[in-house]
Amino acid sequence: QVQLVESGGGLVQAGGSLRLSCAASGRTFSSYDMGWYRQAPGKEREFVAGIGWSGGSTYYADSVKGRFTISRDNAKNTVYLQMNSLKPEDTAIYYCNAGVAGRDYWGQGTQVTVSS
Repeated sequence: QVQLVESGGGLVQAGGSLRLSCAASGRTFSSYDMGWYRQAPGKEREFVAGIGWSGGSTYYADSVKGRFTISRDNAKNTVYLQMNSLKPEDTAIYYCNAGVAGRDYWGQGTQVTVSS
């Protein structure tokens, strides 16, 4: 069982920045593929960014490329999402995801609201 706890969400003006964190349980965090997803009101959950187990591979949705950066600290069992140049359309609940042995685990989500 893997538990994920997100933090760092909040209200920010357009153009501002936030950094989300996701703390994961488990002694083998360094083997997990990790990702961030988001879900806006009335919309389906969508992929935002992903990072491989070593941190050497990162992936981004086109809508956030150049503005968001995903990273991980395996010593702290934590994955981060640095979000810069935020736009109102980035408003959503952001979820942390872990891919472990063919299973997906999700955190409870953290709300990000960007005002115009």
